[in-house]
Order: sequence, then C-alpha cells, then structure tokens
Amino acid sequence: MPSEKHPYNSLIGKMIVTKEGRRLGFVKDITFETRSGELISLVVKDATPYTRNLNLEKTSSNETLIPFNSIIAIGDFIVVSEEDLI
Repeated sequence: MPSEKHPYNSLIGKMIVTKEGRRLGFVKDITFETRSGELISLVVKDATPYTRNLNLEKTSSNETLIPFNSIIAIGDFIVVSEEDLI
C-alpha cells in the first residue's frame, strides 16, 4: 500500500486499473471509518462490464466498492491487485 499522502480530491476522477491493465472504472468517492479515519474502499463510477462481473461489494445504492487494501500504486491511475479483489 502506498505510504505517501494523496489529498482526497486528487484521487476523485482517477481511472482504476488492475496491474494487468484491465480498466475497472473511475473513483467517485472514498469510504472511511469515521472514528479512526482508516480508508476502507473506493466507490466506483462508470464501472466496466468486467468490474460488474467481479462480484464486488456494493453500496446500498448499488455502486461498486473496491477495497482500499487492494491498491498497489497511485499515480496517473490507481492500480489495484486483482487477486485482492476476489
């Protein structure tokens, strides 16, 4: 997990891809534990058909969630480990 800090608004709108290069969608929002501030997951907007087939956790409004601990790198894209999603 990347240790450098990224402001919340720098993550919103970034494309989420797997390390294999599959597109998953874009960051719509971030969920976190309010007491500790621990980041829990990324809320995906414009989820691809591939993402919808991964059987990931969903919000009450049926938005796809990607666990924050699956993030490998944050740069121009947010790169996640697909093995950590399933």
